[in-house]
Amino acid sequence: MTTFAALGDSITLGVGDPVRRAGGWAWRGWAALLAEGTREPNLHILASCGARFADVERDQLPRALRLRPDIASVVVGVNDTLRTSFDVTQIAAAAAHTVGALRAAGAEVLTMRLPDPGRMLGLPGALARPLARRMHEVNAAMDVVAARFGTVHYDAAGDAECHDPRMWAVDRLHPSERGHRLIACRFHDKLVDAGLLTGPRPDPEPSSPPPTRLAEFGWLATKGTAWVLRRSIDLVPGLLALAIKEWWAGHRPDLAAIGSGATQHAIGSRTAQDAIGPGATPDAICSVPPRLAIGPGATLDLAGSAAPLGATLDLAGPGAPLDGIGVTATKEHVAARPRARPAR
Repeated sequence: MTTFAALGDSITLGVGDPVRRAGGWAWRGWAALLAEGTREPNLHILASCGARFADVERDQLPRALRLRPDIASVVVGVNDTLRTSFDVTQIAAAAAHTVGALRAAGAEVLTMRLPDPGRMLGLPGALARPLARRMHEVNAAMDVVAARFGTVHYDAAGDAECHDPRMWAVDRLHPSERGHRLIACRFHDKLVDAGLLTGPRPDPEPSSPPPTRLAEFGWLATKGTAWVLRRSIDLVPGLLALAIKEWWAGHRPDLAAIGSGATQHAIGSRTAQDAIGPGATPDAICSVPPRLAIGPGATLDLAGSAAPLGATLDLAGPGAPLDGIGVTATKEHVAARPRARPAR
């Protein structure tokens, strides 16, 4: 049996890759696709929507250590860049403790350099630059952690295929089914190259048909309206504040995008398509049908992550209930044990 503990945020939760299960629609995602290629997969998805590094360290790590996983993944960071409390020093410390604890417990750990969310959203330059700078700092911190603890490290930020619009869901922050399959394939290849995996490679092609243009417009006209309003009210003012702060610090962003001549289009408060990216067209809005994109009755939180679905999710995987797993573990739980045997 191969125990796989998947820590992180809504990307690892599978948002953007809906599948029908008993009781309704649920998220699948890259971790579930990757797990299918391991020997007797025992998958535990511990990730949660909106999670930041501090949440992963405080809430998810103790549960993961109790599982004594053979493989663990730590993919998180976008939500940190979208918060006013951003502190790369604290992020680096939380990442080092989380990854170091999992490695000390014998797990092979998967980590990832994340693409720039400003580029994915198509934000104007003055707003995108401070967000890109934050994502670069997070990725640099993860590079250090990966080198220090010897993780299986995937550079999604530098992967040209990741910037294909087909890889992204309609909210432009989460992978589509095709995007989740790309992540699963990349990690699978790295595990095979390291001699840690011999199972079948995930299929890179989606199993569900792409959404129609009508379905995309339907999402924008219903669920997407509230999403745009929340993003305009919370995300954009925060980015404006960052841009102004940079100006005062001497970085001088493009003031035309945030000064007195700014238009609604420049600050993301116009139409749904404008909020997704300047000049966006229906063809550029990729990958998720309206109801499949977020599930029955679901909403999106301020960071763009999907709230829990109306249906109960079977996240733990076959034979792996999470009931009774404690969340009070401390550093004392990071006990050395023999390294896990390669998953085959």
